[in-house]
Amino acid sequence: MVTLTKIYTRGGDRGRTSLGDGTRVAKSDLRVEAYGTVDELNAALGVVRLHADGTLDARLSRIQNDLFDLGADLCRPGGTDTGLRVSDEQVARLEQEIDEANAELRPLNSFVLPGGTPAAAHLHVARTICRRAERLAVALADVQEINEAAIRYLNRLSDHLFVMARHVNDCGALDVLWVPGANR
Repeated sequence: MVTLTKIYTRGGDRGRTSLGDGTRVAKSDLRVEAYGTVDELNAALGVVRLHADGTLDARLSRIQNDLFDLGADLCRPGGTDTGLRVSDEQVARLEQEIDEANAELRPLNSFVLPGGTPAAAHLHVARTICRRAERLAVALADVQEINEAAIRYLNRLSDHLFVMARHVNDCGALDVLWVPGANR
């Protein structure tokens, strides 16, 4: 259980913050950038949920909770201790949901431009934030140990968001397709 009784602590006034294990680092630290970008992604999904209902809303609610798990995972140095870690079961759930939704979509014959319905446009924004979070997690893994499932989760989540964007675009009927060289 988390209890927050005071919102400001003044602990970060000099540009430093605490990681999950209490270590103090610069707010520009790559680990902070990674979990901060996961937080940004979570906020973007909150905007998507303004345009979602039913199954999509339920899935996004679960994903938002997963993203807090992911932030807790990334804020703890190391990748294998007993702290809260993203699991391969969470990755597998995303894969199952991707497969279910993708089975209902029209096949693609071009790249998809972000757009269509408001929900789809916001899902594409969230997808690009997810890709940035993934790149930061990979960069972090190059220099420090992290939970490898965290990277797999982000990779799969960006695919999930892409498929969900197509799904809310009337199963692909409202997708905005790239027309190569159209403006030459």
